[in-house]
Amino acid sequence: MISSICNNVFEECIRDYHINDHVDTPQNNPYTKDRFEHLLYMKSWIDTVQWHLEDIIRNPEIDPVNALAIKRRIDESNQHRTDVVEYIDSYFLSKYSDVKPLPEATINTESIAWAIDRLSILALKIFHMQQEATRTSATESHRKTCSEKLAILLAQREDLSTAIDTLLNDIEQGKKYMKVYRQMKMYNDESLNPVLYNKSS
Repeated sequence: MISSICNNVFEECIRDYHINDHVDTPQNNPYTKDRFEHLLYMKSWIDTVQWHLEDIIRNPEIDPVNALAIKRRIDESNQHRTDVVEYIDSYFLSKYSDVKPLPEATINTESIAWAIDRLSILALKIFHMQQEATRTSATESHRKTCSEKLAILLAQREDLSTAIDTLLNDIEQGKKYMKVYRQMKMYNDESLNPVLYNKSS
């Protein structure tokens, strides 16, 4: 099942990141570029680094200059994240290119890759909620609350994993068809963001 592969790679990547637990740690993707797992690991690494950048920037005592640098780094990361999601969708578009949809086939509300994106974020939530649920320096009440939240996150991952596998099965059988809309982000484009193109004129 694809969801099982995704969850395993995401957990592996998050563990690898936390060996050094630093946003500037170079990514050491263990999978060759011809493997689907390479894209998954790359995706998870981006999300994991960005998760920790989001933590850092929320420090109320952060230096404003440093905060701006991190905000721009997060913006760049978001663009990279979107690019990798589209690579994953391209993988599935190619994989199922020979499948002929049935006349009654319908489109899904989101693409496979964006569902996998949510699975990647869930893996991070589960990892960090588990840390909080077992943090010895926290109160018993805090650990109990986090344990309850962790149970919900685990159930959510199970449901999302099932939904992803069901969708892929439906695509394979022609019951669903893929149609990917590329993300047309405007704020990074000098020809579309008025703040940028007015400045250059």
